[in-house]
Amino acid sequence: MMNMPRVVLDTNILVSALLTPSGNPAKVYKLFLTGILALAYSEEILMEYRDVLHRPRLRIPAEDADTVLDVIRQYGEQVEPIPSIDPMADEDDRIFYDTAKSAGAYLITGNKRRFPDEPFILTPAEFLEL
Repeated sequence: MMNMPRVVLDTNILVSALLTPSGNPAKVYKLFLTGILALAYSEEILMEYRDVLHRPRLRIPAEDADTVLDVIRQYGEQVEPIPSIDPMADEDDRIFYDTAKSAGAYLITGNKRRFPDEPFILTPAEFLEL
């Protein structure tokens, strides 16, 4: 099997992909669904995805959220992240950063300011330009 680019999706990317099917976050997610990208995740990331996607105010149908979680669990690559000591604006974001760094993956996020300034951290538009 050829080496596919690996990505870790920040939760805001998954939410945007579900709420705006024509946007760049959805395009990145579809690259995973079509086997062009490998999606890396940790158990902690999957738990956050589950919590956020099921928030009533987002109005994402529960079956859609569950399908996304099942697809990620089935076709994604589970990674055991190596904890970092890099300074973070928000410690809740560390799991995404550490998982991407440990997996040798791009971290795709809608809010790069929350993360250290690293070349592997990209917005969906930046990633799609690659």
